[in-house]
Amino acid sequence: MVAKKRTEMMAENRARLIAAARKSFAEKGFAGASMDDLTAQAGLTRGALYHNFGDKRGLLAAVVNQIDGEMATRAQKTGAQKTDPWDGLLAEGVAYIEMALDPEVQRIVLLDGPAVLGDPSQWPSQNQCLIETRNRVAQLIDQGVLKPVDADAAARLLSGAALNAALWIAASDSPADVLPKAREAFCALASGLRLGQP
Repeated sequence: MVAKKRTEMMAENRARLIAAARKSFAEKGFAGASMDDLTAQAGLTRGALYHNFGDKRGLLAAVVNQIDGEMATRAQKTGAQKTDPWDGLLAEGVAYIEMALDPEVQRIVLLDGPAVLGDPSQWPSQNQCLIETRNRVAQLIDQGVLKPVDADAAARLLSGAALNAALWIAASDSPADVLPKAREAFCALASGLRLGQP
């Protein structure tokens, strides 16, 4: 009973720290967010932050993982609304790209995330997305919708194109102007995988 209570309390502390960090990172950026302010917002001590995440970088990784997971879920829901599996895969990639206009996504995941945590293609959340994309690509190849290319290679290129388009949008001086260009190019690039396409 005591162990369960302790586990629940630790999970609650983690959630409070992530929520406070998410708000602070979105408003001030990673560099501008102070650990004292983060812990005060969460009603916890620096010790709780170190215990749960190691340091501020570890806390950013947890926040990025949470937001990136939400992005993947939103993109998958968008794709699931399409009746045609190819249209669904394309819609999912486009939805991910369009999320680059969300200020929270822009600042935390697409700007601060790579600057602090390194190559996004190595993040656990991105690897999970890649597995799901690979499974869908393999299915479309088996159904004769896509050219018989290596499913892993095609999934990596599609995921990489969507991620890099989102990174480009976030880093640009005019994200809203870049979005339609990125969306159009992504769709043209992805369509090259379809059977019957040049």
